[in-house]
Amino acid sequence: MEPCPRRSCPRRWRRLWRRRWALAAGLLGAALALFACLRQPQPRRVPTTGRAGDEVTVLLWWEPFGRPRRLTDCRRRYNVSGCRLSADRGRLGEARAVLFHHRDLALHGAQGLPRGPPPRPQRQLWVWMNFESPSHSPGLQGLGGVFNWTMSYRRDSDVFVPYGYLHALPQPRPFALPRKTRLVAWVISNWNEEHARVRYYRQLKEHLAIDVYGAQGLALVEGSVVKTVSAYKFYLAFENSQHTDYITEKLWRNAFAASAVPVVLGPRRANYERFIPANSFIHVDDFPSPRLLATYLKFLDKNKPSYRRYFAWRNKYEVHVTSFWDEHYCKVCEAVRTAGNQVKTVRNLASWFES
Repeated sequence: MEPCPRRSCPRRWRRLWRRRWALAAGLLGAALALFACLRQPQPRRVPTTGRAGDEVTVLLWWEPFGRPRRLTDCRRRYNVSGCRLSADRGRLGEARAVLFHHRDLALHGAQGLPRGPPPRPQRQLWVWMNFESPSHSPGLQGLGGVFNWTMSYRRDSDVFVPYGYLHALPQPRPFALPRKTRLVAWVISNWNEEHARVRYYRQLKEHLAIDVYGAQGLALVEGSVVKTVSAYKFYLAFENSQHTDYITEKLWRNAFAASAVPVVLGPRRANYERFIPANSFIHVDDFPSPRLLATYLKFLDKNKPSYRRYFAWRNKYEVHVTSFWDEHYCKVCEAVRTAGNQVKTVRNLASWFES
């Protein structure tokens, strides 16, 4: 209905129109408010593992290598709250995640896995945990469809826990290089003539003096690796096998933490460069032969500016060496609390890990 001009309308009609317009205006205002509300971006729903403040129980089915140890307080040590770590199998029913260490799984076999009754809780996550390379991980076949998550040194694990990593410093700071009095060190506990690292060492030592500690060499006081290696300019960070992302404490602790330039034998150079600066290490693949590598190390020994370039990154980064096993357990707990309720199954464990 069209409104009439105010002066030509009787008073009662003007009152009627005013009431109708007030009603119409109210309805229009409510409609606009509803429309505006619907147009507002809705808050993203964050999946949770339970009510705020609830604790998540992470159960160790086997303590690694059968060695009981005191479990850490994740909140105090890693600022990860709401975590309860336990090795008590009586808590299986309440556990949100159960960790299975592969070496112990290989020892006990699949028959050592939990079996009902009661049945496995629907939302319980079984996590396969392994930090050995595929070459030293027997019994991978037949584990497809058993686990929900993987945790390993591989970047494409569901829970990625490397042996170490670099984190950027808040601001650059000078790096003081320890005094170096020796040339090349190598610490090895598992000596195997079939390993590529032993074969390469035998060729390299023909052209260069190398101090070997451990299985076939000098005695090494337990816990003194970093202190011992810090006197050397170079460290042979040779892995026991060559696989994707398999870069162990031989680089992070034995070389980097000791401020020695790592000479690496492991995955390809490009794989190392996914984790560390290109100018922080020397790869054996950079040289056509062990003889030419030895020649280069001797050159660096006499050329201080060229040697110090391998420490340029130290002004910007700090080395973190992962703590076994506390850090791993707390990482799983943190991942569980942020993952929500989705549960997947690892169908091709062996083919993935061996790739």
